Amino acid sequence: MRKDLGDKMQFMPLPVLMIGTYDENGKANVMNAAWGGVYDYNQIMISLSKHKTTDNLELKKAFTVAFATKKTEKISDYFGVVSGNKEDKIAKSGVHVIHGSKVDAPIIEEYPLTLECTVESFDDGILIGNVVNVSVDEDYLDDQGKIDVDKMEIIAFDMISNTYRVLGDVVGKAFKDGFEL
Repeated sequence: MRKDLGDKMQFMPLPVLMIGTYDENGKANVMNAAWGGVYDYNQIMISLSKHKTTDNLELKKAFTVAFATKKTEKISDYFGVVSGNKEDKIAKSGVHVIHGSKVDAPIIEEYPLTLECTVESFDDGILIGNVVNVSVDEDYLDDQGKIDVDKMEIIAFDMISNTYRVLGDVVGKAFKDGFEL
C-alpha cells in the first residue's frame, strides 16, 4: 500500500555542489548549492537565490563547480551556512585556491573534481552554465586514466533527513541491463 505525503519536495539524490567565483577585486568566494544538475550535453543548471556568488556571476560570467566529498563534508557545509558577504570563507576554511585554466574562476584544490564553466544565461534565479573544462586530481583516476568515483566518495544531500550521504555501490550497468527483459 502507498501513502500520500503531500506536495513537500522529496527529490533525491541531490548533488552537493561548490560554486566558485571571483569578485571585482579577484577575491575568491565559494558557496554550497544543492539544487542543480545536468541541463544539456556540456551544460549544467543550478537554481540560486541572491548571494555574493550571484553578484560575481553577473560580473565575471564564469564559475567553477566542484563536487563535495566525504573528506570535504565539514568545509562544504560551512560554505553553505555562512555568507561570503560577512566572512572570508576561503581564508577561514583554510582551503587552497588556484585559478581555473579555462575560466576566470577559482578551483579549490581540496575538491578532487571541478567543472570550469561560462555563464550561458542567468535569469529568474536559474543559472545555465557551459562546461568548458573538467579537471581532476590525478589521485582519483583509475589505471585507464578515467575518474574513479568510488575513490572520491562524492556526497549527496538527503533533503528528507537533512543529512549528507556518500554515493553507494554500483548495482547495475546503465543502457545495458534493461535489455535482459
